[in-house]
Amino acid sequence: MSKSLDYQIAEKIFNGFLTYIKSFNACTRLTPKYFSERNWQAIQLNHKQRLRLYKDLLFPLAASCKESLAHRSTDRSLWTSIKTEYAQLISDLQELEIAETFFNSVIRKTYENVEIDEDLMFVMEGHDFCGIRENSDLIRNYPKGLGLDKIIRQILDDFDFGAPFMDKEKDIKFLIEGVQKVILTRYKIDSETRTQLLKSIFYRNKAAYLIGRTFVGKKWMPFIIPIMHSKDGIFVDTLIFDPNLMSHMFSFTRSYFMVEAEVPSEIVAFLSSVIPHKKIHELYNAIGFNKHGKTLFYRDFLHHLDHSEDQFVVALGIKGMVMTVFTLPSLNIVFKLIKDHFEPPKNMTRQEVREKYKLVSLHDRVGRMADTHEFEYFKIPKERISPELIQELRNTTNSLLRFTDTHMVFKHLYTERKMEPLNLYLEHCGTEEGKKVVEDYGRAILQLAQANIFPGDMMTKNFGLTRQKRVIFYDYDEIEFLTDMNFRVKPKAETYEQIYAPEPWYSIAKNDVFPEDFKRWMIGRKDLKEHFLAYHENLFSPEYWQGIQKRIEKGELIHAYPYPEEIRFRPGLKI
Repeated sequence: MSKSLDYQIAEKIFNGFLTYIKSFNACTRLTPKYFSERNWQAIQLNHKQRLRLYKDLLFPLAASCKESLAHRSTDRSLWTSIKTEYAQLISDLQELEIAETFFNSVIRKTYENVEIDEDLMFVMEGHDFCGIRENSDLIRNYPKGLGLDKIIRQILDDFDFGAPFMDKEKDIKFLIEGVQKVILTRYKIDSETRTQLLKSIFYRNKAAYLIGRTFVGKKWMPFIIPIMHSKDGIFVDTLIFDPNLMSHMFSFTRSYFMVEAEVPSEIVAFLSSVIPHKKIHELYNAIGFNKHGKTLFYRDFLHHLDHSEDQFVVALGIKGMVMTVFTLPSLNIVFKLIKDHFEPPKNMTRQEVREKYKLVSLHDRVGRMADTHEFEYFKIPKERISPELIQELRNTTNSLLRFTDTHMVFKHLYTERKMEPLNLYLEHCGTEEGKKVVEDYGRAILQLAQANIFPGDMMTKNFGLTRQKRVIFYDYDEIEFLTDMNFRVKPKAETYEQIYAPEPWYSIAKNDVFPEDFKRWMIGRKDLKEHFLAYHENLFSPEYWQGIQKRIEKGELIHAYPYPEEIRFRPGLKI
């Protein structure tokens, strides 16, 4: 008996998902091997390949579905049946929620110009977040009866990093002292005290992380143990209990972890107990399931709309020449649309701007670039959009707008975390606050450089501040690889004609950069400028930038530590 068309399509999508998740897991499982070999270039390449997997599999699958459906590719009743059949096929999967999102992606690439539709997709009624099973086999348990020394030793014995330790006894001593300092001086050990660690190791760049929690003082005390691999062997780099540091390690400004997630929802449940103020969609992003993170973000967005009344407005800050940005005051998100026409001197195309955002999505963000979600046919109730914003959108992005009786539909936009623009912060902050922030502004630029990113337009209006006052770059239209730039010393004028020339008398190529010119415009406030110029004098040296270029060109991966140097057990130790 031949299979019905709805079942055929559902099965095709189901098999496509199985291929995706198998390939995703295969990439993830390569990381421990590369870490053990100190093959940092392979780790970076593997991470990018995993990021590309989704679309690499999605587009041919959608094309195949479209061909099979022929003229019925926009048949709503048929898609409803396909969804029902698919729900049955995935019902026993441990990655059920990821499979639902995969279906949403396929239908949106197959059913032309379809908006987000709760009847056809897994939107609000999709698989919900679940907790951790009792005696989950994803967790290692350490009872307090073992004693602190034995627990620490057992932890380091239980996790295999594929290479010998540099000095295991010293690592054990460091960890015991860290626990005594933070936990044993504040809490009393009792019969309920116990420690748990996820069996999965979290890898990113040159580091591996153990994620755990200890039940003490009637509550869970979370911790993270960063592990590094030097030429002399494996070593424990530090022990982190600070919730702000842990939150930053899972930040929207950092690349996704490579971590085996046999049951993604359980991994996320454990992480949620460790970093409770992180939203669930942020945690799915952090472990590499950013497409499902996007689904959960959208659920949160719809829920917020139902429980708020304010209107969408033009975002604060200087209006950009490439992007129109708006926000909902009660929501910590901005919405960014590429303008129909760019004001001079911008001369790029809309597609080139999209390529810049794609570059950032695939690159190591080193805690200094904001992650984005890209949406097509995103809709907002018209009644919630202020008249001023409607006019601004019509003036600048009209080709991206579509109107229904009740909604404004955006053919393409990006969502990004809302931050206070750095230029606005520097207008009202005190001198001491400002000094700390401009120091971090310079650090952000140099850390991006070490990751082979040159921001291009480094004006303070293109940077924002997180709630922890960390400086983040968020305007990507002029971003370039650092190794493509030519850092030059500015020629000195010698003749009368050169001194008084209305235009530069020397040739300037498109990729030429004169770092000494940065001094003129980077910081305007007099009480901050002198401090900034002295603190970051390397920023204005072509030789310094050229030195970073040489390190990158030699194949060096410059590690960006997501915590302060001073808390490392062996400060200054190179990897």
